[in-house]
Amino acid sequence: MSPLRLIYLALAIWGAIHPMYWFITWFVENEWSLTAMATAWHANAATSGLVWDLTIAAIALTVFILAEVFTRRNWLALIAIPATFGIGVSCGLPLYLFLRTRPVA
Repeated sequence: MSPLRLIYLALAIWGAIHPMYWFITWFVENEWSLTAMATAWHANAATSGLVWDLTIAAIALTVFILAEVFTRRNWLALIAIPATFGIGVSCGLPLYLFLRTRPVA
């Protein structure tokens, strides 16, 4: 495995674990309330801006993944889409790059 692929894999793992730690900590403190989480996302202009920034980035990444998957026929790369929306762009983007750079048999 190339050093670049190892970096992508490490970033995908870090991008899954680090944000999830904070999300789970927050959910435990707030009784697993999705409504409270959505409210917290829009607590002020800064957090609303960040939510929209990440949402637009996630949508752009999804469009790119779909275009690339249909061109390259790398169907495994589709798992980066649920990773992006279920965990975050911090996991989905490096995961997709890791999957995209795998050697083709």
